[in-house]
Amino acid sequence: MSLAQIHEMFAQGVIDPQVVSEQDALAAATEAGLAAFVVDCDRARSRSAVLRAVVKAIDYPEFFGSNLDALYDCLCDTLADQKTGMFLWFRHLHSGDPALVEDAQAIQGVCNDVVEWGQNNERQFAFAIEHAGAHPAPEPGVEPVPYSGREE
Repeated sequence: MSLAQIHEMFAQGVIDPQVVSEQDALAAATEAGLAAFVVDCDRARSRSAVLRAVVKAIDYPEFFGSNLDALYDCLCDTLADQKTGMFLWFRHLHSGDPALVEDAQAIQGVCNDVVEWGQNNERQFAFAIEHAGAHPAPEPGVEPVPYSGREE
């Protein structure tokens, strides 16, 4: 897929990760002058954990509220601060986890609302959600990797 085709997708607000790779989307975002952020959701098992991943990716302050209204407000504020716009790639959102099924849809809804806000405020917002199935079941006797990613 060409960068021009990806730029057309940016105009719609949603990038399909089954059609465009993360690397190509980030390169196209940079070329288009968009601030690009990767939200690593691989270890997130709850809405709160996904929101912490967003906070980490975009470097939001500690006082970020852990709810969808705060996510919308912060994304709109960050978008307003950008010259042209911004792009978010949600890597491995485990929307197949029972605890995340509805939250993944709600997060996508928030992102769609930010796309609309951007269009109404002369800013471009685009996002991709790379859906992953459910997390693998924990192995008996094996400690899970901490959310921070540190091996201890």
